[in-house]
Amino acid sequence: MYFVTVSEMIGTNGEIIAREVAKRIDYPFYAKEELFKTADKMGYLADVTHLEMKSPHLLEKYFSDKPKIYLDRFQSVIYELARKGNALFFGKGSQLLLHSYGCALHVLITGSMEKRIQRLTEANKITREVAEEIIRTSDHDKAGFLKYAFNREWLDPHLYDIILNTDKLSVESAVKMIVDAAQSEEIKSCSKDSIELLGRMSLHRKIESALLEAGVMSLRIFFVVEGLDSVRFYGIANSVEEKDAITHVVSGIKEVKSIKNDVTIFRY
Repeated sequence: MYFVTVSEMIGTNGEIIAREVAKRIDYPFYAKEELFKTADKMGYLADVTHLEMKSPHLLEKYFSDKPKIYLDRFQSVIYELARKGNALFFGKGSQLLLHSYGCALHVLITGSMEKRIQRLTEANKITREVAEEIIRTSDHDKAGFLKYAFNREWLDPHLYDIILNTDKLSVESAVKMIVDAAQSEEIKSCSKDSIELLGRMSLHRKIESALLEAGVMSLRIFFVVEGLDSVRFYGIANSVEEKDAITHVVSGIKEVKSIKNDVTIFRY
């Protein structure tokens, strides 16, 4: 099982390249539309559609759990898709969610501001001024989203295995380079442990979002996903009711079959 993630600076032909790569290596292609379909099947469509690919507003970030809930459920969708097998993910933070997997190839498509403006004006029949604003907004939002979601810089070269500048490279040349790299011996198949980790990471996000939504997540309560269907809680609760609420919320997640609640009751 292998993954490819392709991120782009708008106006660099990144999506065209990504779709063609997926076609040539016969991998399912996952971008916004495909992710929304999976989210709908998981019952997370409303949450995922509310997630904007940019940093939340300041007040919402610090005084509401909603952005974190949306983010957790969106990440769970990507992990669930990755568990299914070979896949090409287009953007949406996939390069960071799958960064630690040796079976993943991460690609960034870049280009100069001038060339990007040229492509947008020609493709969309818009003015230079509008194209410049679209590019600035897109770059700002992508940088803000990755900073909020992962505390990483969007254009950090260490996040990518290949960085391609399409100012000179044609779509065909870029596709060939990515396909050759994806099929190289250096990209190893995912191990059984890696596949299980994807499932545990997905379940972790589901549990965290459920607790946040129910208002029972606390800085003094912790949990660890010990298997694909088991979770253990530990820490301190103020009451029996608070401790029981954790079990009640998590038992509603269909994947969870075993809950070990080792939370200690401590009354101040």
